[in-house]
Amino acid sequence: MSKRDYYDVLGVSKGASAEEIKKAYRQKAKELHPDRNSDNPNAEAQFKEANEAYDVLKDAEKKAAYDRFGHAAFDGGMGGGGGRPGGGFGGGQGDFASAFSDVFDDLFGDFMGGRGGGGGARQRAARGADLRYNLRVTLEEAFEGLQKTINVPTSVACGSCKGSGAEGGVEPTTCPTCSGMGKVRATQGFFTVERTCPTCSGLGQIVKNPCKECHGAGRVEKERALSVNIPKGVETGTRIRLAGEGEAGLRGGPPGDLYIFIDVADHPIFERDNVNLHCRVPVSMASAALGGDIEVPTIDGGRSRVKIPAGSQSGRQMRLRGKGMPSLRGGAPGDMFIELAVETPVNLTSKQKDLLREFEAMSEDNNPESKSFFKSVKSFWDSMKS
Repeated sequence: MSKRDYYDVLGVSKGASAEEIKKAYRQKAKELHPDRNSDNPNAEAQFKEANEAYDVLKDAEKKAAYDRFGHAAFDGGMGGGGGRPGGGFGGGQGDFASAFSDVFDDLFGDFMGGRGGGGGARQRAARGADLRYNLRVTLEEAFEGLQKTINVPTSVACGSCKGSGAEGGVEPTTCPTCSGMGKVRATQGFFTVERTCPTCSGLGQIVKNPCKECHGAGRVEKERALSVNIPKGVETGTRIRLAGEGEAGLRGGPPGDLYIFIDVADHPIFERDNVNLHCRVPVSMASAALGGDIEVPTIDGGRSRVKIPAGSQSGRQMRLRGKGMPSLRGGAPGDMFIELAVETPVNLTSKQKDLLREFEAMSEDNNPESKSFFKSVKSFWDSMKS
């Protein structure tokens, strides 16, 4: 029985492009897959026929031979055997694993970490890991900004082998198991499964004579001192990225980044709310009643005088504009809010108690809020009785 024309098998014209051929094969593979055609006894044969056609037409060299000589190019009559049974370019049955693997890579390559870029060699040097460093600063440091030196334990490129992992800095050799791909393939039924190469652990290279200092890793553990610029206005959760200051890459790979996470410590006087500051100031009962001036601290180390209105109650707030924290992203600084806390005197002497009793007897009209409250309470009790 004569073989069908490969172009007819895939349903494409002789002048079809490589992309059109691949697209047609993908469609045929989906349509004819035996798992989807259990009721069609010819499905497996048709599927293999499509695979055989694609194995030839996807390869520019095989395709040129087929266009010139037809099926005779692969029947052993054209010489130039490629080392496969039957001579020619690849044998009459085609290479199923190779053909279907191309489509498998095209469909799932990016998702599974596939070849990409046309099947070139994989990246041979692994990028170093990103590092995190938690840095605690005071509120004053967050206000002023500062230059701070930190010590970071990390992996750095080995000086003995210059990061190559090989003794004397010799370049690693291509892995013979995976030919530098970093992956090996195994055919299981109709599918080709890719796994990380066990010989090189996915790097695509091996070190025959490992460096005695780093044992072939190309990096060693070391503590580094780094100078970090902490800008004004940082707050808890602010993240500062230092590019290339993370862990060194494996066998000469690029380093990772260092991320510094800021934690601003609580302050004994000021409480922060974004760019605003709050300061709770205790005042005596007499000062709150009579009014007057008080002196309060500011985050820059200065002092500000604040006038307390006569008759001020606990919780009253006063604003000092521009006395808060600077804005990390620019713009006007925040404000500082003074909250009064009227303090009740304790540990009174007998004379102080007598004076307060005398004052209380004369203060019936000096406590309007109390008078109003107890008037409402009396009305409530009266209504309950009725």
